[in-house]
Amino acid sequence: MNYFWLDASALVKRYVPEAGTPVVNYFFTRVPLQQMLCLLESVGEIISIFVRRRNGGAITGSDFNQAMLDFRFEVILCAEVEKAYPTESQIAASWELIETHSINSTDAIILRCALDSAIELRGDGDDLILVATDVRLLRAAQVEGLRTFNPETDSQAVLDAQLHSS
Repeated sequence: MNYFWLDASALVKRYVPEAGTPVVNYFFTRVPLQQMLCLLESVGEIISIFVRRRNGGAITGSDFNQAMLDFRFEVILCAEVEKAYPTESQIAASWELIETHSINSTDAIILRCALDSAIELRGDGDDLILVATDVRLLRAAQVEGLRTFNPETDSQAVLDAQLHSS
């Protein structure tokens, strides 16, 4: 079985329409919540995106409130979606990834945690796919041996294939 690590760059598309939103919405109809993971820090990042979009006039106050409500119930309060807490050792281990792949610190922590989760899942015969739109993060993940999915460039058919492969 495949599990999916959701980066904020992809997950936000569920709540704010932009390129890739239809594929992310399709993702949510096909992937059980129990197979989704995200970094706890990504919750704050997504909320800040909502706030910036509202403050910049890209979404209305009503759209902001609906996005917050939907995100709160579908991810924040949802026990089925795993919100990962990086350990101190994972944070320290992520620093090498910053230099190796020229990625920011949050992306390095996401990558380190996703790699550790993938190792654990593979031990049980499962796998992990990183879902993101950040090109540097995706490239780094691929170099490190993770499978990836980009909802801005990959199709629903690619997602379906990843759901049924391991």
